[in-house]
Amino acid sequence: MAETVDDKVSYFQAVTGISDHDLCTEILAAHNWDLQLAVSSITANPSSPPADPAAAHSAPSAPREADLAAAPPHPQQQQPGIAWKLVTLPFYVVSGGVGLIAGSIRLGAWVAGGVLSRSLSLLGVAQGSGGGGGDRLLELPPSAAEAVDFLAEFELEFGASRGPRFVAEGFADALQRAQREYKLLFVYLHSPDHPDTPAFCGGCLCSEPVAAFIDENFVAWGGSIRRTEGFKMSNSLNASRFPFCAVVMASTNQRIVLLRQIEGPKSPEEMITTLQGVVEECSASLVAARIEAEERLNNQRLREEQDAAYRAALEADQARERQRREEQEKREREAAEAERKRKEEEEAQERAAQEAAEKEAALARRRQEKAMALGAEPEKGPDVTRVLIRFPTGERKERRFHSSTTITSLYDYVDSLDCLKAEKYSLVSNFPRVTYGPEKHSQTLEEAGLHPQASLFIEIEQ
Repeated sequence: MAETVDDKVSYFQAVTGISDHDLCTEILAAHNWDLQLAVSSITANPSSPPADPAAAHSAPSAPREADLAAAPPHPQQQQPGIAWKLVTLPFYVVSGGVGLIAGSIRLGAWVAGGVLSRSLSLLGVAQGSGGGGGDRLLELPPSAAEAVDFLAEFELEFGASRGPRFVAEGFADALQRAQREYKLLFVYLHSPDHPDTPAFCGGCLCSEPVAAFIDENFVAWGGSIRRTEGFKMSNSLNASRFPFCAVVMASTNQRIVLLRQIEGPKSPEEMITTLQGVVEECSASLVAARIEAEERLNNQRLREEQDAAYRAALEADQARERQRREEQEKREREAAEAERKRKEEEEAQERAAQEAAEKEAALARRRQEKAMALGAEPEKGPDVTRVLIRFPTGERKERRFHSSTTITSLYDYVDSLDCLKAEKYSLVSNFPRVTYGPEKHSQTLEEAGLHPQASLFIEIEQ
């Protein structure tokens, strides 16, 4: 239960800007610890910044005085010096703000509304203020737009090339930038109507030594207390006197550490001395944070290099293994191909030998059949014709035939001999040259003019 009460008091302080813890506790207790009702009682009047914010801070308004009167008197605010003061950073400051209109809604609704508004703005659906937003493809967040407007007004009044280089972004983004750059955040809250503001900006803040020192050692953010975020920051930082500057750094859980407040007019020398003291006090922690981040980065880079080297070695091993497998597969394919060719050659040789044997057997059967068809060679006699046949090899064969035997018998005789391998040939006589082709196979030897004797040679057909 104690945690719930503390949370309500913290939220109430963040929303209303009232820093007095006892006063906030009394207000909440008077409203039966109803956070919404208590906030509504404070924000029932217009919650926007007053027309004269500087006067509001320098001379508290009647309601403010009434609030403070109900609380015990407070001593005059002292300079925080070297001590670090932990300041709650309201959620609406971090997220860019949704305005001090939360008197009638709960904090959860604020978050949802801020997220929805930002989403619509990024999608180009939300209409920009001033009527000129329709020409933008992407609307700036409200906090960034306020920062841009502040820079434009500041440069218009004090010169474009004078003063610190304020970042053109919201407070939360500036705080993150300072974190990334390992610097402190210099905050300037601008009160346009305060009588000391022109002299402070022109003589101190815009002086070359001060601006150069701030630019070198800090990330600078400025906001006008006439604007929403500047007014909220003035409440969060308890700015009670202007001109107002502060040095802060990021902490955890959406909080900031307030390192130094600089209130009221200051000379350039006083400003540099104060800022130099803050830098010296925080330099060790900033350097340590930078070294730690560099070590993390170096360790991460080393791990990435080691991972890259491991992946490269692994890829090289895998490549060698793939090459080895490919070479092995290639050798196996070549061996299989050679074995296949060898088997095919053996099979071809076997088929050729078998075909040759079958052919030789067929020729032998043919010779035998032809020899049987010829019958016995006749004895010499008047009806017997003697025929001499010369083979292409020069070999000669002679045999007697009956004169009534046909030319076909001469071919059968040649086929019955094992002297000729050709299957297509013709029997030819020289004088006169006569070819005894198929058309003369049915003639007898006597009819063909080969009786009583004849000399023939074999002519191979191509």
